[in-house]
Amino acid sequence: MSVVPPSLLCLGNLPPPCITALPGSTVPPRSPVTLLCQGPKQAEWYRISKVGSPEPMGKEEQITPGKTNTLSITEMTTDKTGLYHCSYQRGGRWSQFSDPLQLVMTGAYDKPSLSSVAGTVVAPGENVKLQCFSKINYDVFILTKEDGDHITQNQSSTPQHGGHQTIFLLNPVSTTQAGTYRCYGAFLDYPYVWSQPSDPLQLQVEGTTDSPSSTQPRCATAPAAWRPSVETQVRLSLAALLLLVMVVLLAEAWCSGAGVPQ
Repeated sequence: MSVVPPSLLCLGNLPPPCITALPGSTVPPRSPVTLLCQGPKQAEWYRISKVGSPEPMGKEEQITPGKTNTLSITEMTTDKTGLYHCSYQRGGRWSQFSDPLQLVMTGAYDKPSLSSVAGTVVAPGENVKLQCFSKINYDVFILTKEDGDHITQNQSSTPQHGGHQTIFLLNPVSTTQAGTYRCYGAFLDYPYVWSQPSDPLQLQVEGTTDSPSSTQPRCATAPAAWRPSVETQVRLSLAALLLLVMVVLLAEAWCSGAGVPQ
């Protein structure tokens, strides 16, 4: 369990920043990548770090003046992979952390193959199955869509005909899911080290037209998975509110007694 510095408890009401990777969050071996933390103009300091790092970790974390909100990794290696987040300081208080960004090294293993069971031209509302297969016994396969390295699905593999495969479901398919897909293989011991990408699969949904993908970096977002019921959401909200009150009381007590180091 990571230790949160006491100064980070004095969060106030500062909104979280967002973190992106340039040129993208899937990086070939020995290639450079830059992590960008985007906060308000009034930010005085920025902190970029690996999720769960209790202490500063040199090249994996830096606290910099407000106008220097980037962390440059000159050569991508396995030890640089993982989840990163960032925060900023304003008025002596630190913001909440951004949503985590998954930084992945690709190209470590041979590529799998990707195919569509029903073909690559489908009608809206159809149930589409995308099959990712490899003769290498990967533990998991990852399906991505070409716009901004957005991770679509991540699933365990199953044995199939002298290899391993996963069936990704797009049920029912909509016009927003048209585009170029690739899949990768990975092992559980190294979840952020992926294979080479499969050959691209262009999925066309009738009634859509091709449009160029946006080249603007996008903030990291947590992948959608479990959707709780309304009753569960109410219970979770009450629990979160109670926890927030406790954190605020602790933070106020610490700030009033010890002050926030500048």
